[in-house]
Amino acid sequence: MARLQPAPNETSITELDRMFQWLKRRNIRRVLRDYALPDELWLNTTRRLPLLQGLDAVEKARLRVLTTLLIHRKRFSGVHGVVVNRGMQIVIAAQACLEVLNLQQGVDAFDGWTEIIVYPGVFLVERDEIDDIGVVHPGGRALSGEAWQRGPLILSWDDIDRDSFRINPGRNVVIHEFAHKLDMLNGRADGFPPLHPDMPIEEWTASLSHAYDDLVKRVAHHHSHINAYAATNPAEFFAVICEYFFTAPQVLHEEYPHVYSQLRAYFRQDPLTRTGRRA
Repeated sequence: MARLQPAPNETSITELDRMFQWLKRRNIRRVLRDYALPDELWLNTTRRLPLLQGLDAVEKARLRVLTTLLIHRKRFSGVHGVVVNRGMQIVIAAQACLEVLNLQQGVDAFDGWTEIIVYPGVFLVERDEIDDIGVVHPGGRALSGEAWQRGPLILSWDDIDRDSFRINPGRNVVIHEFAHKLDMLNGRADGFPPLHPDMPIEEWTASLSHAYDDLVKRVAHHHSHINAYAATNPAEFFAVICEYFFTAPQVLHEEYPHVYSQLRAYFRQDPLTRTGRRA
């Protein structure tokens, strides 16, 4: 029987994948070489960020690589007089990359958009709202951050400054908005980011849905240790619990241990083990 042979010059999918991965690694090495962050600036900046102090030496080295890549891939734009210098970029990108530190995609998880816009303080967003009977009401909201699907991520520097250089339990605008970007990887933000293959969807859905419904009831009775903004909708619930996961893991674990376990599996990190190291 004649053996089937590939057509001349035909490249297998496996070979193409190897070639793509080789080119990707070569490009990463080039970026790390040509756009390296200055040692002194990196150390002086990251030493002031308490969220990073519980990381071990290997994690800090990986975080530096991811931060360098993210800064290279995104355009940082300051508005209303803000000039985003390299130190400010590190403050934003290092905390954002903490979320993808152990994700297989790395900074690829933040692909699909290009710009980070920084306002000096809260900014007003004009947005019409539709009431229960379908009447449109023009309105505006003052925000400290906003993430657009496949669009820019917008931040207030005042809020970054407030959240980054000391621990505010349950509050970190960078963690919050980049969590929305992770949530949007499979469509609109709905509190359901793409899960790892080894994470049962049913467990994620049951754990977060139960906690969300419980929080809505607690907020209605003014009895919750979690920021009431998390009860706005499932997307905001996910972003807020990510804030707690990294800034106040003990609170999230005490209030919703099953949710904490799901986030631990998703981020492949356990911030509870770092609290003593950064104290």
